[in-house]
Amino acid sequence: MKLLSVIIPCYNEEENVRDFYDELFKNAPFFQEKGIEVELLYIDDGSVDKTVQEVRKLRELDERIHLVSFSRNFGKEAAIYAGLQKSKGDLVVLMDADLQDPPSLLPEMYGYIEQGYDSVATRRVTRKGEPPVRSFFARRFYRLMNRISRTEIVDGARDYRLMTRQVVDAILAMSEYNRFTKGIFGWVGYETKWIEYENIERRKGETKFSFWKLFIYALEGITAFSTLPLTIAAVMGAVFCIFAFILIIITVVRTLIFGDPTSGWPSLVCIILLVSGVQLFCLGIVGQYLSKTYMEVKRRPIYLVKEDF
Repeated sequence: MKLLSVIIPCYNEEENVRDFYDELFKNAPFFQEKGIEVELLYIDDGSVDKTVQEVRKLRELDERIHLVSFSRNFGKEAAIYAGLQKSKGDLVVLMDADLQDPPSLLPEMYGYIEQGYDSVATRRVTRKGEPPVRSFFARRFYRLMNRISRTEIVDGARDYRLMTRQVVDAILAMSEYNRFTKGIFGWVGYETKWIEYENIERRKGETKFSFWKLFIYALEGITAFSTLPLTIAAVMGAVFCIFAFILIIITVVRTLIFGDPTSGWPSLVCIILLVSGVQLFCLGIVGQYLSKTYMEVKRRPIYLVKEDF
């Protein structure tokens, strides 16, 4: 029999813990038919509600349920990594507890694994229920990433993905502290089948990702999988050096011909402010990459476990 590990990152999802369990095991006949055993790994990312208590209640009913509870909130990326480390299955699937990742797709996804695919990923083709501003910037982000990085990141890609053990081991080999899972999925490669579905709004509760958090997450992705911003900073520096050299020549020639070295003071101030702003901008880009390096060399653990059963 094959073992399927279902990883469910949770942060304040007490209302959805039981609903997810019930929805998943609507596929019980399929699991029995294919000879699939299931283990559920609820990864509690430092929830401040009763998520842990709800998982404990389920554990009393079903010993296939396991819990990894963090000592504090480390973020979804850490929760995903912890789940992959904890998983023992021949196949592993990542799913959100809010049921935006429909368990009803699992039979179709497993079918593609049987056909020889290494992983089966999902992408939503609509963003129904999302604020228009968030949808607009999300599309721009995916377009930008695919232009500045050699790692393909599919527009609308979800973390909902069924993988073989070989793919999981490859992801675990990338043990960097600053994690951007969507990019890691693309970087490791392997033959992937994409399944499209319309966006499903969360069953209960509220989203934990604000626009600002998504913006920071986007910056993480850009700095993790592209060095183009550093190239842009270098090019801008070279362009302004050439521009400054030309202005020096013009100023000298103008002074020699017209004897008026003080004209153009307002424009000079504007140029100084512009160049200073560009320098600070480029310094900020370098600082982003330097901060990532700083976090990596400290070699802090990606997460700390408070409870594990």
